[in-house]
Amino acid sequence: MLVMKDDIIEKLGEDVERVGFGPRYNGKNSLKGRKIKILDSTLREGEQFPGCSFTNSQRVQIAWTLDFLGVDAIEISPIISRQHMEACKKIVQAGLNATIVAHGRALRKDIDQALECGASFAALYHSVSDIHLKYKLRVSREEALSRTLDAVDYAKAHGLQIRVTLEDASRADPEYVVAFAKELERAHVDRISLPDTVGIMAPSGMYNLVKHVKDSVNVPLDVHCHNDMGLALANSIAGLEAGAEQVHVTVNGLGERVGIADLAQTSLALKVLYGADVNVRFNMLFEISRLIEEYTSIPVPNSAPLVGGNAYKHKAGTHVAAVLRNPKTYELVPPKVVGNRRRLVFGGLLGKTGAEFLLRMFGIEAETETKKLVSGLKDLGIDLFELELTEEMEELLKKEQDVLNKVE
Repeated sequence: MLVMKDDIIEKLGEDVERVGFGPRYNGKNSLKGRKIKILDSTLREGEQFPGCSFTNSQRVQIAWTLDFLGVDAIEISPIISRQHMEACKKIVQAGLNATIVAHGRALRKDIDQALECGASFAALYHSVSDIHLKYKLRVSREEALSRTLDAVDYAKAHGLQIRVTLEDASRADPEYVVAFAKELERAHVDRISLPDTVGIMAPSGMYNLVKHVKDSVNVPLDVHCHNDMGLALANSIAGLEAGAEQVHVTVNGLGERVGIADLAQTSLALKVLYGADVNVRFNMLFEISRLIEEYTSIPVPNSAPLVGGNAYKHKAGTHVAAVLRNPKTYELVPPKVVGNRRRLVFGGLLGKTGAEFLLRMFGIEAETETKKLVSGLKDLGIDLFELELTEEMEELLKKEQDVLNKVE
């Protein structure tokens, strides 16, 4: 799906005033100009988040929305229930631009269900770490490989494209991982996914894991990083820098335990900080975040970057004054890029410039009133109210910037 380029986001990296010397510190990177594919797993991984579930109509609506947003692939697991099977069928039949990936175990019966729902691309997973093989599956390394290859051969014989996920690869013997990947290459798999299943990786470790496999096989690689230590985004990008081509994300970072990399954060970081070619309608990110919040009743934390309630909320007097004069002072990405809104907090930390702006909204320009307002709010010592800047208010602010930027 071709998503029209957003002039604002395209020019962010060229806005010297906005980025300052940041790019010099960041230095060169291997992602600049590279096409990075986004696989959204909200309908599979996301439903593993405690308390998260969708109706079938919601699943179809989410798939449509994700497709319009521009993700390259959408993952769903038809093996979970008849409802999931029906949802997968409807999504496959919808004729979306995104690749629909039917997710299941490396078992023939799971492949049969992928075929039943009409999918042309299936994702199979099998654990490769010794701890999983011993306690979860109770099979040997040889049996794990044999079972996976049997499933791949069966899927290929039925005309499916296949991705194999080496579950818990980040805790597995590196030589076994490479040997497994080489056998998958001989079996003509279309993609291999390297997950950090429990968040054991530091970014350098994820880079090394992906590079180790990338140097050994000529198969496109995915990265799927869990956020147990808060490093899912950093590890995902490290894996992409090492040569992976597709990153797994979910809306609001939902997933098993504490989730995986977040769609909004991952796509914006790749575009703005790394200059990667990401096929996303960024101005829909806030909207889809709130759609998932509505469907799941799982609140988006106010502290969530980009789409959270505090992402563009300014409180400290000096911050408010600076933002009123030039929002670039404290905003790397303008709120409208992601569909969010700028908000100002009026309370005990308010300064003179913020008070002047508030009074001007009411047509009051007396300096004595400004001093009274600031003094009164400081005496209260609490956040009295917030002001969301509508488009009309933003336009008014632009007209009055010359006044706000006057030399005091």
